[in-house]
Amino acid sequence: MFYESKQLEEQAVLQTAARMCAAARTAPKAHGKDTVHTCVLTGAEKDRLAEQMERVGTREMGDKMPTWYGRDANNVRAAQAVVLIGTDAVPRGVPHCGYCGFDNCAACQQAGAHCAYNYVDLGIAVSSAVSVAAEDRIDCRIMFSIGKTAAEMDFPENVLWLGIPLSVSGKNIFFDRNIFHD
Repeated sequence: MFYESKQLEEQAVLQTAARMCAAARTAPKAHGKDTVHTCVLTGAEKDRLAEQMERVGTREMGDKMPTWYGRDANNVRAAQAVVLIGTDAVPRGVPHCGYCGFDNCAACQQAGAHCAYNYVDLGIAVSSAVSVAAEDRIDCRIMFSIGKTAAEMDFPENVLWLGIPLSVSGKNIFFDRNIFHD
């Protein structure tokens, strides 16, 4: 049997993506509540994400869209897959906390803010996931622009997302992008 490198590289990316989702799922979580979501996008779904990223970027940045969202959308198109990791945007109900800057969870919710533990959990889950990619020698980059866009798409609602595009190529596509934003 003869396997071409492209086929094996795509398999490697999907295997790593699955392992990244497992790492995010098993990462420690605040107050013992599992609010983590994961999914993987490839093909048409990945391209749909890239197109929406450009629309969000144009809305948020106008003519400067190519310097951030457009650049990231091009990386999404060039990547073999995108891992989305998110956490429910709900208060944890940790008594006597105030870590979010409010007196309690009710005040945080009333102000339209988010529980600080959601971001802690998201950071730990994403860090666990990218460590898997590093172990597998799969190039990746954590992107807020993917997460902001995913929150506006038809993925689970009321979730704070971050996105991680994955790539296997002769040179890391996430460096030397030559476009910088303010």
